[in-house]
Amino acid sequence: MSAKEIVQKFYKSDALIDSEVMKDFLHPDVIVEWNSSKGFIKLNYESLLNLANDLNKAYVRSKVRVSHIIADKDLISVRYSHFVKTIENPREEMLLAHFITIWQIKDNKLFRGYQMSQLS
Repeated sequence: MSAKEIVQKFYKSDALIDSEVMKDFLHPDVIVEWNSSKGFIKLNYESLLNLANDLNKAYVRSKVRVSHIIADKDLISVRYSHFVKTIENPREEMLLAHFITIWQIKDNKLFRGYQMSQLS
């Protein structure tokens, strides 16, 4: 599987709200440097799994709509919008935020991520 296909498969899966699925995609030494609306956050393997668990508690469904994806060897840039459905209102899809992420792939896993987000 190519690096681009790995990233596409990651965002098409339920990994963002299911830590068991996320484990399949993460390199054990993964690091994500995220510039969010709350400031800079540095996440490792455990904190990414915890984030997925936290999102799972609040949302029943997660959907990513990718608008751009560019591959250059083991580096993949992806621009997407993340939509969710809440437990309180599972029929309404809500835009959570817009993201742009650059992923480095190592051993067919997500190894380094550089991410920026903007709340909707």
